[in-house]
Amino acid sequence: MTTHFEFWDYIIFIAYAVLILGVGLWVSRDKKGHEKNAEDYFLASKSLPWWAIGTSLIAANISAEQFIGMSGSGFALGLAIASYEWMAAITLIIVGKYFLPIFIEKGLYTIPEFVEKRFSTNLKTILAIFWIALYVFVNLASVLYLGSLALETIMGIPMMYGVIGLALFAAAYSLYGGLSAVAWTDVIQVVFLVLGGLVTTYIALNTVSDGEGIIAGMKTVYEATPERFTMIFDESDKYYDMLPGVGVLLGGMWVANLYYWGFNQYIIQRTLAAKSLRESQKGILLAAGLKLIIPVIVVVPGIAAYVMVNDPAIMARLGADGLHNLPTLEQADKAYPWLLQFLPTGMKGVAFAALAAAIVSSLASMLNSTSTIFTMDIYKQYINKNASDKQTVNMGRISAAVALIIASVMAPLLGGIDQAFQFIQEYTGIVSPGILAVFMLGLFWKKTTNKAAIIGALVSIPIAVAFKFTSMPFMDQMGYTAVLTMVVIVITSLIQHKGKDDEKGIVITKQLFKTSPVFNIGAFAIMLVLVALYAMFWN
Repeated sequence: MTTHFEFWDYIIFIAYAVLILGVGLWVSRDKKGHEKNAEDYFLASKSLPWWAIGTSLIAANISAEQFIGMSGSGFALGLAIASYEWMAAITLIIVGKYFLPIFIEKGLYTIPEFVEKRFSTNLKTILAIFWIALYVFVNLASVLYLGSLALETIMGIPMMYGVIGLALFAAAYSLYGGLSAVAWTDVIQVVFLVLGGLVTTYIALNTVSDGEGIIAGMKTVYEATPERFTMIFDESDKYYDMLPGVGVLLGGMWVANLYYWGFNQYIIQRTLAAKSLRESQKGILLAAGLKLIIPVIVVVPGIAAYVMVNDPAIMARLGADGLHNLPTLEQADKAYPWLLQFLPTGMKGVAFAALAAAIVSSLASMLNSTSTIFTMDIYKQYINKNASDKQTVNMGRISAAVALIIASVMAPLLGGIDQAFQFIQEYTGIVSPGILAVFMLGLFWKKTTNKAAIIGALVSIPIAVAFKFTSMPFMDQMGYTAVLTMVVIVITSLIQHKGKDDEKGIVITKQLFKTSPVFNIGAFAIMLVLVALYAMFWN
C-alpha cells in the first residue's frame, strides 16, 4: 500500500490521456472532400447510435460533484442520497417517452429553439442568455473548481495549475471536433469511470472485511451502520431538511430531475443527435439502466469510509497512512480522495483516470452546449443571420474558448467546496421550477400563451424567494414553487384567450408517444428494480 502515485500509476494515467485525445482528434477530422457544417459540429451529423448516446449521457452527468460530493454525502448521511440517481432513472424513461418525440419531430438544435417555436423569439432570447450565464458562471466554473480541488487533494497539484490543465485537456478535442468528438470519447470515458469506481468500491469493502471480499465487506458495513441504509427519512432525522421523507418521491425531486434531464441543453443535446427517435430512446434506456449502478460506485464507498474511520481495529491496520487527509462529518467530502490513497499501484492510476474522465467529459459537454446555444440562438439570430456553415462552426469554437477562459478565471473564486456546491443547488433551485412549469405546460397544454409563459417565468422567482423565508425543506419549496407557477400560467392563459387553444399549441396524438417493445420492456424492468430497491431499504 502506498499513498503516493508510483511509476505505473503515471503510465496508466498518461495512457488514458493520450487515448482520449487521440480518439477525440481522430473522430474530429474532416472527411475527404467534406467540410464540417453546423449539423456536423453541433449535432454530430445526427449519426449517434444508441450505445454512444447512453454512455455519453452518463459521462456528461457524472462529474467531481458525484464522485466527491455524493461519496461525501454517503459518508455523512448514507444510502438515502442515492435517490438522486435512482429517481433519475425513472425521469429518463419519462423524457424518452414523452419529451423526445416532440423535440426530435421539430428538428431542434437547442432547447431555446423550442421556446421560439412554441412561444416567441423574445422568450427564447431571455432563456438563451440565462442558460449561457448559468453554464459559464455556475456549471463550468464549479466543475473546474471541484475538479482542480480533487487534483490538489490527491496529487498536490496547485489549484490554478489544475484549473488550467483540465481546461486545456477538455478544449484540446472538444473545441475542434464539436459534439461528435465529445460523444465518442465519452464512450471511453464511461469505461474508465465505471471501472475505476468499481475498483475503489472493491478496495473499500475488501478492507472493511479484512480481505474477505466484497460480500463480507457489504455485510460488515450494513451490520456496523444499519441507519445509513435507510432511504426514506422521518421528520426526527437530522437530514430530513435535505431529503424530506416521502416528499423525495412525490415532490421537488421531480422538479430537479425533469428540469435537468428534460430541458438541460448539455444533457439533451446528445439525444437530438441520434440517427432516429427509436435510437435515441434506446440510448435513454441504457442511461437509465446505468443510473441504477452509479450509487454502487459513488455512494457505497462513502458509507464504507465512514465505517473504516470509526472502527479502531481497521484504523490500526491502516497505520499512519490512515490518518492522512482523514474525513470527518464536518469534512465528509474528503471521503473519496481518502479512499483512493489505499488503492494498490496501477489501480490508483485507473481510479484517478476515472475521476479525470468524469470531470473532463462534463467540461467538454458543457462547452459544446454553451457554444451551441450562443451560436444558434444569439449569433445567427442577431449578429449574422446569413452566416455560412464555416462561419457558424468557427463561431462555435470561438464562443466555447471564450466561455472556458471566463470559467477558468471564475473557478478559483468559488471558495470552499461546501459553499460552491450549495451555490449551485440554491441558484438552480430558485429558477428551475419556473422554467419547468413553462416547458411542461408549453408541451402538453395547447392553451398556454406566450404572455402567460413570460409572466409565469418571472413570477416564479419571487415565489421561490418567498419560500426561502419558511422552515420548509428546500426540496418541498421547489415542488410548491413549480405548482404555484403552473397555476399562474393557467389562469393568465385562460384570461387572455378565454379558454381557446393557442395558435402555437402542440398537437398531441397517441401515435406520437408510441414506443418500441424493447423500450417498453426495458422501462418496465428498470421500474421493477427500483420498486425492489426502495422496498428493501425503505427504513
